[in-house]
Amino acid sequence: MDADDAGLPPLAFVQLLESQALSPEAVTRFRRLMAREGTDEAALIQRDLQAPLRWFREVYPDLDAEQGTVLGIAFAEQAQLTSFGPLSVPLVSAGSVAEIVELLTYLPLVSTAVSSQFHASADHGFSVGLSGHTGDPGLDCLAIAYAGSALLRLLGLLAYDAPTVTLHLSWPTPVALTNHEHVLAGRLNFDAPVSCIHVPVETVDEVCRFSDPLAYRIAIANLQRTLDQRRGTESFSEKVRRSIEEAPGLSSSQWVANKLAVSTSTLKRRLAEEGITFREQRETLLRERAMLRLLDRSLTVSEIAGELGYSDLTNFSHAFKRWTGVSPSEFRHVNRES
Repeated sequence: MDADDAGLPPLAFVQLLESQALSPEAVTRFRRLMAREGTDEAALIQRDLQAPLRWFREVYPDLDAEQGTVLGIAFAEQAQLTSFGPLSVPLVSAGSVAEIVELLTYLPLVSTAVSSQFHASADHGFSVGLSGHTGDPGLDCLAIAYAGSALLRLLGLLAYDAPTVTLHLSWPTPVALTNHEHVLAGRLNFDAPVSCIHVPVETVDEVCRFSDPLAYRIAIANLQRTLDQRRGTESFSEKVRRSIEEAPGLSSSQWVANKLAVSTSTLKRRLAEEGITFREQRETLLRERAMLRLLDRSLTVSEIAGELGYSDLTNFSHAFKRWTGVSPSEFRHVNRES
């Protein structure tokens, strides 16, 4: 096993194996995979190793976006307050819905399969974009659906009232989920412009059941220390992505290379070794952030263009149309109800 495999938190995976969400045949195949790789449930938990999502590709060789979504949501329905390792204590002790959702900042400590981007608005609450990083479209759908649906479930367990928090997924509704309770209630939405969790402004400060401010502050401090330590061992492409996220308007290859104390040729070479180019990584992040910002109508298109480093609106519009097939204004018009 590779410690850097993108996967599920170990305890969540073991709880999944012991639930009714998987068929006995699937459980048997997972255990055979673990034995082949010299591990088992106890070892995963003891060593705090993520259960690789590539195992799901082996167990479900025909897995596509639809099946991945169905599995991700079914697995999320098994999520417990104890499922998420270092995030479990701050989850339980959080004082508000906002404090729970903001824990997605520390998602890399429990799963490297999904990353998050936050966008706050005084008028509209905040949205958290979710992106998959498995390199497999079906597994990305599984990971994003699992992460978002698990959060909805945890909010139901922890908050007194958070029904207006919604999960939006950027692919078509699976036939098997047409009558799912969250779909019917409008809490789970498909065909969205970007996968994200939306917390409306009236829900941000909703109180949680087991608020413990001291425990929460201590837990957050510990999480930040652990995250800082982990960043010392992250892959080069992860370091590049984080640099771009911190300052998208400044993120030329030269700027990122300087920040990482390497030459631009070394930047290019090391990214190539990990199977990606700087342009691909930067444009993926800019596209995701642009779509998330455009859903907030309190920002002008010109403001968004400037934030993302475009010198004028025309250049931004051309880039956005190349990414999505529509102009920023057309995108905003089509998604005016989002």
